[in-house]
Amino acid sequence: TNQLFFKFLKATLPKRINQCQTSKQENLLYTNPDYPFQLLWFLKYHTNTRFQVSIEICGVDYPSRKQRFEVVYNSLSVDYNTRIRILTSYDEITPICSVVGIFPSASWWEREVWDMFGVFFSNHPDLRRILTDYGFEGHPLRKDFPLSGYVEVRYDDSEKRVVSEPIEMTQEFRYFDFASPWEQMLLCDESKNKYE
Repeated sequence: TNQLFFKFLKATLPKRINQCQTSKQENLLYTNPDYPFQLLWFLKYHTNTRFQVSIEICGVDYPSRKQRFEVVYNSLSVDYNTRIRILTSYDEITPICSVVGIFPSASWWEREVWDMFGVFFSNHPDLRRILTDYGFEGHPLRKDFPLSGYVEVRYDDSEKRVVSEPIEMTQEFRYFDFASPWEQMLLCDESKNKYE
């Protein structure tokens, strides 16, 4: 049934879909950066698809790629008991057309992707930070964001207010070995058996 579904979509929307595949019983559609709005509108309102529930919109950062950010739209068709994932890639400057006109609940998801990754959604009714403070600099889920951040926020008792200061590292960066102590025991046993 997935093959028939993909053939139907490719025949109906030849320029909108780059690649179709199935992974872990989910349908994946890769589309051009200009077409997620049109594709999601079609998938929601067409009789043979009826993906009327937007489950989530999320972002992924691949700094080594030319189009660094991948935006993922997950949708559900209750009528056909099917899920679909639409993936598209963007660079740091290209805006994405907001899908709030199709799925009103997408407003919160798009704000989160904007806040965490810095992907700009054009035509969004209220695009502002949702998880970080308004004065926050940068986007925390980008791979090039520093682990310690840029500023330190703390409450100053003498000034009776919250202050932001440039971050100061009180100790050098240390490398922690998170190997389980049980794994270390197994390695010792293996080397001991090797010499017996």
